[in-house]
Amino acid sequence: MTAGHVPRGYNALTWRHFERPLNVGVLRGLGVGSGEAGSPAQGTWVRFCIQIQRGHVTAARFAAFGCPHVIAVASWLTENGVGRPSLAGLPEPVQALQRRFEVPVEKLGRLLVVEDAWIATIRAAVTKSAGALD
Repeated sequence: MTAGHVPRGYNALTWRHFERPLNVGVLRGLGVGSGEAGSPAQGTWVRFCIQIQRGHVTAARFAAFGCPHVIAVASWLTENGVGRPSLAGLPEPVQALQRRFEVPVEKLGRLLVVEDAWIATIRAAVTKSAGALD
């Protein structure tokens, strides 16, 4: 595939985050929690690691197995979730992410897996962050 070519079925934002995903990896340390949802056998699996300090997301990383839309949305979330209040949930509702990344309706379930992983991770990080204050 030539540089700059976006395959049919994907918009430029999706393809950019799929080809060069941001924040792939694992975080460790104080206030870091991880969570995941889905499974490779189901075709979609996502794990996030998020660090929370003073009630805000300060860093985020991910690992994922899935279609380009899943990889792209997970990458985008790790970039756009940083700086937000820890209890705010996704930076945008699933329906807004679906529009932003032009995810076909038949793939909506995959975005719900990404959302479940993000929420599980936020809960784990908030719990760890609160424990660090004790």
